[in-house]
Amino acid sequence: MTVDDTARWESAELDGGPAHGLRMRIAGRPAVLQVTYPCVVESQAEGVSVQALFIYRRHPRRRASGDQPVRYGFDAASP
Repeated sequence: MTVDDTARWESAELDGGPAHGLRMRIAGRPAVLQVTYPCVVESQAEGVSVQALFIYRRHPRRRASGDQPVRYGFDAASP
């Protein structure tokens, strides 16, 4: 997806999971958002980084209206 200055930006909020309540600005209403958190690796794993991955899917029945953000729910079944 290409996001340029003509894209319509709107508020979104995450429901559930480790990023519950996090708000952001999105363009184009993507169906899925990916949230990552860095993990601490042991000292013998030099040059390696590990990220915990969490998936949030847009609620299909919840529409943003007025001041209400687009809602994304935590998908515990995603890898």
